[in-house]
Amino acid sequence: MPLVNNKVGDDCTDEALADGKALVDSLIKVVACYRHLASCVGGCTDSLQLREELRQTREKAQMLSVAICSHLTSHLRNKRLPEGQRKEMELLWVAFSSSLELLHGDMCKVFNVAEIFSLANTDSLVQTGLQGGGSEVAARALSLPDLNRAQSPTLPAGLESQERSTMEQEIGQIEHMIDDMEMKVNVMRWMVEPHGPQYTDPLSSTDSASLALLSVDEEQPGRQPLCQRSQIFVLLLMFAVVLVAATLSVCVVFFS
Repeated sequence: MPLVNNKVGDDCTDEALADGKALVDSLIKVVACYRHLASCVGGCTDSLQLREELRQTREKAQMLSVAICSHLTSHLRNKRLPEGQRKEMELLWVAFSSSLELLHGDMCKVFNVAEIFSLANTDSLVQTGLQGGGSEVAARALSLPDLNRAQSPTLPAGLESQERSTMEQEIGQIEHMIDDMEMKVNVMRWMVEPHGPQYTDPLSSTDSASLALLSVDEEQPGRQPLCQRSQIFVLLLMFAVVLVAATLSVCVVFFS
């Protein structure tokens, strides 16, 4: 009977899990960067440089998506994967698929907004009041030293139409990847539960203060809550008003 080194297999699984987490974390950062840049399309900070940053960020996200899809699919389809590692892989799968859907939505948004606001007519751009900041965010997400480059003074002929055609193909590729993922791996999102200390819901300061007030009220049952005292005061005031009105009406009857 052949001997199986379980420790080596567990080490390989842990390494694959760590690689998957690193890839998914990188994708989340890149998708967040793309969303930040996408919010500037059509505004006063829209420019050729912004469109180039969007293209580079989009390419980085697609490259990571292909690597993550291949990595997670190969492990989730492995029936010998331990239950603990399978749950972790499923968590990564949910995070990956959610990020991919966000990327797809932002790409569609950029595609539609760029059609309305053309760089050929900068006067039509919305004056939002924002100034810069996108290049630094994109550089950090893409792990590049700097993305600041001299912008071309004029829009190259046919650049926007070529960019739209390329982006339309990329949107179709993302849609195909999402459909292909659902066919290859059957992970029901509503069945995947987060666990661990990073997913706990700590009490906020407001909740803690509310609990402290409740505990004080429970420890001192003789104290009346503020709302009850207010209600008693209102009832007494209404009774006094009714009494005064009744007295005035009797006086009017007797002295008329």
